[in-house]
Amino acid sequence: MAKSGRYKLAFRRRVEGKTDYYQRRTLLQSGLTRFVIRLTGNRVIIQAAKPMVKGDSIVSFATSTELGEDFGWQGYTGNVPASYLTGLLAGLKAKKNGITNGVLDVGLHRPTKGSRLTAALKGIVDAGVQIPHGEEILPTPERLSGNHVADYAKKLATTDDAAYQKRFSQYLRRGIPPQNIPSHFEEVKHKILAKYPQ
Repeated sequence: MAKSGRYKLAFRRRVEGKTDYYQRRTLLQSGLTRFVIRLTGNRVIIQAAKPMVKGDSIVSFATSTELGEDFGWQGYTGNVPASYLTGLLAGLKAKKNGITNGVLDVGLHRPTKGSRLTAALKGIVDAGVQIPHGEEILPTPERLSGNHVADYAKKLATTDDAAYQKRFSQYLRRGIPPQNIPSHFEEVKHKILAKYPQ
């Protein structure tokens, strides 16, 4: 292989499309705690990471699986309501550790209006953590509480019961009709706020 002083090998994670180093440098230079949001197919993971010389220090951590384990959430752990509740939990945990402001680190995700990403951001902000953002990108309160899920479930139950049973099988197996998601959302939200009073 030819050697040249002009050739520079790119970082492995940049080549793999896993890290945007320009964005990361900008976030680190702010000196603020980064709220790192990562989404998988059925989970939401949020970390409050403080930049240190030797690497990030994770101050607090929340995942959507905690909602079921600690607060009785019976709904799907990868949807918009679960994202909001996980964001709320992460924000309250961060505030308990003395973090009152920060910046959002979404990695390679593109924030879109009403998405799981922006729902998690709304939860962190509602917990009382100040993060720069535009209000227009945040989901509506109806979407956050899962009204869109409940409305679709009601419509499907009346038009095609077989499709309803198939589409919402996980909800029904857990013992919660999807039509009850908005009220269940409020119940779990109150439990989180009771455990971490502001």
